[in-house]
Amino acid sequence: MRIKNVLITGAGGFIGSHLTERCVESGYRVKAFIRYNSRNNWGWLENSKFADKVNVVTGDIRDFDSVYKAAKDCDTVFHLAALIGIPYSYISPLAYIKTNVEGTYNVLECARMLGIRNILITSTSEIYGTARYVPMDEAHPMLGQSPYSATKIAADQMALSFFHSYGLPVKIVRPFNVYGPRQSARAIIPSIIIQILNGQKCLKLGNVAPSRDLTFVKDVVSAFIEIANSNSLFGEVVSIGMGTEISVKDIAIFIARLLGRKISIVTDRARVRPQNSEVKRLICDNSKIKRLTGWHPRYNLEAGLKETIRWFKKNSQIYKSDIYNI
Repeated sequence: MRIKNVLITGAGGFIGSHLTERCVESGYRVKAFIRYNSRNNWGWLENSKFADKVNVVTGDIRDFDSVYKAAKDCDTVFHLAALIGIPYSYISPLAYIKTNVEGTYNVLECARMLGIRNILITSTSEIYGTARYVPMDEAHPMLGQSPYSATKIAADQMALSFFHSYGLPVKIVRPFNVYGPRQSARAIIPSIIIQILNGQKCLKLGNVAPSRDLTFVKDVVSAFIEIANSNSLFGEVVSIGMGTEISVKDIAIFIARLLGRKISIVTDRARVRPQNSEVKRLICDNSKIKRLTGWHPRYNLEAGLKETIRWFKKNSQIYKSDIYNI
């Protein structure tokens, strides 16, 4: 692939902002699609050192016209815009359908109409549900254990249907659990770090038994770029992960040790998923991406956590540690 002009939806978000900056560094001309707001706030790109090198376009992923206008003159689309908070999907499943399913349809149809030749759709390991076997490869069965994961399954299948029906050059990028600077406070690693940095010795967490496969955001962004540049992954699903697992409890203990603190953990019922909705185990089989691209992770868990902790120490004032926002 020869990538020149890219559109990144969800560019003001956690992964999207890191990807936007990496694309600028890679020499691409970048349009950053950010949800319109009356304050003209660009999310995590607001104070980015690359802000003046990015063409910021505001709109709404649910609005076909704004997506179409943003996608003009682009050869590659990285589609990351989505509602991602699992707890809120229990409250408003329809919001997730409109954003995650209809929003993805808008990207696909605009790309089809405009003849865009490289479309990356961002998936999630949540679509698998609890592991039936490990490590989990791209053929692992899918199960919508939450309204969020159900809408992501639908979006993935919609994208693949456009590949099979219209020959649309789609690639499905499926990260396992991502962490790093700028992540939402409701995610487990920021929640742990913020509580400890604010002097809390007894951490309020949800279910600490589930295990996750954690990848540092900079490694995930590198994987996106590798997949985008591949000529052999159209119509394919590609997982991104480390191939290791760690329980939520052990994550908390590890972070506390890195910060030189002793902690205890109490269960906050507001943070616990419904019993049948909890995904208990996720471990990535990353052999496909390693085999078909040049990607290899550069950060182990300790290195990634140390960089994440440094960032949160510098930016702790941004977060409200006493509020759990689903």
